Amino acid sequence: MRCDNETYLVGFTLLGLFPGTRHISVLICTILLVYIIAITGNTTLVLLLVLDPQLHSPMYFLLSQLSLMDISLISTTVPKMLTNFFSGTSDISSIACGTQIYFHSALGGSECILLTLMAYDRYVAICNPLRYGAIMNSEVCFQMAIVSWGGGAFNSLIQTIYTLHLPRCGSREVHHFFCELQAVLKLSCEDTSTYEKVVFVIGIVFLLTPFGLILASYIFIFHNVLRLNSTKARNKALTTCSSHLMVVCLYFGPTMFIYMIPSVLHTSEQDESLSVFYTILTPMLNPLIYSLRNKEVGKALKKVLSKVYNIR
Repeated sequence: MRCDNETYLVGFTLLGLFPGTRHISVLICTILLVYIIAITGNTTLVLLLVLDPQLHSPMYFLLSQLSLMDISLISTTVPKMLTNFFSGTSDISSIACGTQIYFHSALGGSECILLTLMAYDRYVAICNPLRYGAIMNSEVCFQMAIVSWGGGAFNSLIQTIYTLHLPRCGSREVHHFFCELQAVLKLSCEDTSTYEKVVFVIGIVFLLTPFGLILASYIFIFHNVLRLNSTKARNKALTTCSSHLMVVCLYFGPTMFIYMIPSVLHTSEQDESLSVFYTILTPMLNPLIYSLRNKEVGKALKKVLSKVYNIR
């Protein structure tokens, strides 16, 4: 089969968010607002965790890494979508498309690893508190961050190179609002069923396995929490863990539906909706969840606001 190499040269056309939807301008403006809130919230959270000495602990260091990943993840897709909408274009170059595929996959994998390590941090803190300082020292935390960022980046590099080197024929329209790996794969004129199985296996490694480890950690955590004699200590532990569990559910739920369920069982519209949820809404919700449900973060924020107010 003779394939059209022109597609590789000129790039792709993004069909955008829910093509044909009425009042798309309202939806785009809403996403712009969500983007601003997400960037502001995560940036504020990172600054709080860096500037407040009381928040210099392993749990908050890992949380700062999560915020940095959220900033990067939402910035991978939303700015290009907004630029295309306000400029009236829908094209994306091959380089920009490959960049989106790489960073979206890399950050997605990194968040899966990081959320698993955050569950381990809570497991050690609650189930083995006397050794927490020795186990979760600064060197270990730094290694966790490296493993999270590096693991996602390495996996994404391999997938991106393979996806972009597949021959593409005919249509260059990507049925998504960004260059998502599976959406680009559908443009290939080769049989990608074998690679789709590889993607499924990768999903087991980066989604099902981490999710299973997180669940196992929380089974041990809740078992130990229920044995605590102090109601105050029990409530503090449950509050901290519930914040992380909410973030886990918000992230793993949509991603497992998209990447672990066969594509024939869900539509492109469903994939778009869930992609909006975990790439746009979740980065906005994460800092709100941790700031509203965590008293220490709330105190740090009030302290900063009071200083700013007094200066004024």
